[in-house]
Amino acid sequence: MSNTIERKHRIVILGGGPGGYEAALVGAQLDADITLVEATGIGGSAVLTDVVPSKSLIATADAVAAVRNASELGVCTVTESGESCEVTTVVDCAALNKRLLRMAQTQSQDMLKKLTSAGVKVIFGHAKLASRSAVSISTNTGETQLIEADTIVIAVGASPRKLVSAKPDNERILTWKQLYNLTELPEHLIVVGSGVTGAEFASAYRILGSKVTLVSSRERVLPGEDKDAAQVLEEKFKQLGMQVLSKSRADAVIRTADGVRVELADGRAVTGSHCLMAVGSIPNTSCIGLENAGIKTTDSGHIRVNRVASTSVPSIYAAGDCTDFYPLASVAAMQGRTAIMHALGDFVRPIEVRNVTSNVFTSPEIATVGFSEKDIEEIPELAATSSVHMLPLHENPRAKMQGVKEGFVKIIASKLNGAVRGGVIVGPRASELIFALAVAVEHRLTVDQITAAFTVYPSMTDSISDVSRDLHVRPKIK
Repeated sequence: MSNTIERKHRIVILGGGPGGYEAALVGAQLDADITLVEATGIGGSAVLTDVVPSKSLIATADAVAAVRNASELGVCTVTESGESCEVTTVVDCAALNKRLLRMAQTQSQDMLKKLTSAGVKVIFGHAKLASRSAVSISTNTGETQLIEADTIVIAVGASPRKLVSAKPDNERILTWKQLYNLTELPEHLIVVGSGVTGAEFASAYRILGSKVTLVSSRERVLPGEDKDAAQVLEEKFKQLGMQVLSKSRADAVIRTADGVRVELADGRAVTGSHCLMAVGSIPNTSCIGLENAGIKTTDSGHIRVNRVASTSVPSIYAAGDCTDFYPLASVAAMQGRTAIMHALGDFVRPIEVRNVTSNVFTSPEIATVGFSEKDIEEIPELAATSSVHMLPLHENPRAKMQGVKEGFVKIIASKLNGAVRGGVIVGPRASELIFALAVAVEHRLTVDQITAAFTVYPSMTDSISDVSRDLHVRPKIK
């Protein structure tokens, strides 16, 4: 009888953000030997300085908007004498940011507890690839060690892109990581960049009470989103009193005595109290030893991966914003899970980019899944066989009850069999409503199958059913 003990599959994970965290949990569940190395805190920037605090900030803005708009629903405030009075909302920026950062730290600690409870060895420090099968670690306590690994997962994330002509100073010129150091709301926030990050912060700070100018180098805000959705949002921005400067490229941001000056390429200049630089991100891949393992990257430094998160080296995987895949926390988590399952020979369904659901947390929210209308227009065979139908949300009974005026539901479906190919929802909690269409896209459901399911009346989901019903494909009778 043999006394040999089978060695567990050894996995080293670089980074404890959504991708690394999920990879570690799956690896532990599948009885592998897991070591996770994280430099700052479990959850990475997604939890500590990005998704969790920013969406919490937006939740506060939603609460402020609800109070301000309450009178439209018949709710008013009165004095002790019974006279009506206007509500003045005041946001305590210091208290708000303290809450956001405390909540982020709590979430990070909860995630750490879950990892350690699952048997994952967590090391706080910096990791670097020494070879295709070894990782060199410098711990935050000054120790160094080399760990041999059967599988390596790189999930080091990305950082805000910084321009030489607009260097952040953590006081007036800020990245989205530095906003939470503010103790007072910006009097006039200039947001450079009209992508998702720029639009979300511009929306939130305008509602919270700051004057906001959004500088966009493109023709419209959110150039990568559905054009109808972007138009709704831009109109809402203008209704809120936000100044949107389209086709305006910022050349430089200069600190002044009491604020900032943003110089535009056409010679104009915009002055404000603070400037948020939201001009994209760069992967944290420059100093992690990719060259030691021969891993292929794009010109921008993103790690090339396939649909199972595998890199050009079979034993090394990558997940999250450091890859050339979709830069979303949900996608990073899915990549992390997929990578470990593939490495350990478990059942794997390769990630399908067109099934990815995304959301822009502006007011109103914009949620999308599947093929976009632009995709359909650019693919002749899809253009010829697709129907696009949209209904405004203000026609929905529940929306009327809640005072919702902006938004819509749009579905793209096959003319041949009614299969749902994509969808867009713009409105309150669109991030929740899109799930029905995400399931339809993932499982190739038809519009008739959607309408066969009961919706609650009244509900916002009625609009999804209504659009689906309008796209009904009449069966051909032989």
